[in-house]
Amino acid sequence: MLTKPRADLKPNTAEYERQPLVKATGFREYDARWLFEEEINLYGIQALGMGLGTFLHQKGIKPHIVVGHDFRSYSASIKNTLITGLMAAGCTVHDIGLAVSPMAYFAQFELDVPAVAMVTASHNDNGWTGVKMGCDRPLTFGPDEMTALKEIVLEGRWEKRQGGGLIHVEDMAERYIANLVKGKKITRPLKVVCACGNGTAGAFSPQVLRAIGCEVVELDCELDHSFPNYNPNPEALKMLHAMADKVKQVGADVGLGFDGDGDRCGVVDNEGNEIFADKIGVMIARDISAALPGSTFVADVKSTSLYATDPVLIENGAKADYYKTGHSYIKARTTELDAVAGFEKSGHFFFRAPYGLGYDDGLVSAIMVCEMLDHAPEKTMADLYNDLPKTWGSPTMSPACADEEKYDVVDRVTAHFKSEYESGAQIAGQDIQELITVNGIRIVLKDGTWGLVRASSNTPNLVVVVESPTSEDVLNAIFKAIDCHLKTYKEIGEYDQKI
Repeated sequence: MLTKPRADLKPNTAEYERQPLVKATGFREYDARWLFEEEINLYGIQALGMGLGTFLHQKGIKPHIVVGHDFRSYSASIKNTLITGLMAAGCTVHDIGLAVSPMAYFAQFELDVPAVAMVTASHNDNGWTGVKMGCDRPLTFGPDEMTALKEIVLEGRWEKRQGGGLIHVEDMAERYIANLVKGKKITRPLKVVCACGNGTAGAFSPQVLRAIGCEVVELDCELDHSFPNYNPNPEALKMLHAMADKVKQVGADVGLGFDGDGDRCGVVDNEGNEIFADKIGVMIARDISAALPGSTFVADVKSTSLYATDPVLIENGAKADYYKTGHSYIKARTTELDAVAGFEKSGHFFFRAPYGLGYDDGLVSAIMVCEMLDHAPEKTMADLYNDLPKTWGSPTMSPACADEEKYDVVDRVTAHFKSEYESGAQIAGQDIQELITVNGIRIVLKDGTWGLVRASSNTPNLVVVVESPTSEDVLNAIFKAIDCHLKTYKEIGEYDQKI
């Protein structure tokens, strides 16, 4: 009998080899992430599978579940162990093998299976593992579901059941790709750099882009779970710089980069400009709203203010809704509002009918970029980018802060800036016009400049983003004001990158 999980087990001990290790902090707001072996072991993964299977039964959901895994040295073994737990809980598992996350979401629809568990650490460094889960397609778990699952697992309240089974689905990759490219054909000659950071997307992305008519130049598309060049994260400057260099070297029309599990796409224009994903979203929203006037778009609080202020979107009658960062949050909000699309600054884009099925898929985003270029044959990607109103923005910056401390720190940061607002204090020489606290705190100044501080949902970090529609000097000034305050917290460590 599998015992109740513990959080204090150490590798290379007898207890570690016969009891489940599960650290509570791995249950995050909308998925699960652990350092494998340090924070969870294989028995812990089995406990997770039994807990997830029990959760499905308790919710009255048909106990059939799609399971896939990303390309890391340990992901297949983790998936197979998860499967044993799911089967022990009486679930029928549809194993689609190596996959990007959106392929697993697609399989829910294609196989008419209600639930999904995708083994992936996304763009996290090697050593991390995790599971993205859902049981209400196209949605994935949010805080309520994650809390319920966490309680079942940590308290050992799983229930063994008969009737579990395993079905190997051999051709899901082919079915997924066929669905992506159906009816998609680019008439304009496009040379595209396809960058995958040696992650899972390399097994699928070049083939899809070629199938829609692009000339593809591959960059780090060979699968290599050591990630020898850079982490597959198109929000990180190192990957964007590599894409930019390749675009300029080969004279490509656009560079498209995919993260470790293929649900995000980053973009570099034909001049080598690294375009933050929120600006790409505005460009796509322009293209969509020209065809569908009055469209509603959802954006996360890390994203540019242009979704609400861009003159072209306003002229097309588009409506913007800013919501919490997180793929589960934006997915759910997009569905709730019957929005055409939802956008995150991280590059998670969610397209609903007639463009997609509502989940985040980096290849759907890439196809939308290519179609946008096809709709404007006289313009380059740089032209479309330069057509946007000018703003100065930062990358997503992530100062270190422990999982156990980060939410309390953000609460204290929020209280500080609320006090500043109430006392009439100025930041960067301006009055504070508005505080948005739907997710952390977004401080908006009188000229529209803003700065965000929130807790990362996936890693032991805070998230800091700033943008100014006025000047780079104002951008730097609001960052300096926020950074100076953050430096007063002993719990906050070094940034991964700065402006």
